[in-house]
Amino acid sequence: MTDITITVSQDIVQALRLPPDAVAAELQRELAVALYQRGILSSGKAAALAEMSRWEWEELLGARKIPRHYADEDLDQDIAYAARS
Repeated sequence: MTDITITVSQDIVQALRLPPDAVAAELQRELAVALYQRGILSSGKAAALAEMSRWEWEELLGARKIPRHYADEDLDQDIAYAARS
């Protein structure tokens, strides 16, 4: 597994107008949202990157009015899975 560290200069951190203890989590969340919106990361992986539960992630997407990437094939798979249970 590869970990990636992103360096953000102190002047940018200060410009964020966030409590110092919230900066890292907020940047991680924003990265997850951006990658999900661009279709680079799936919803589940974006939620994991944001360190949020699926429920919290879905609430965040709804609050920001971010469309879900949910195709007809996804619905078919969900229906098939539910029918097997």
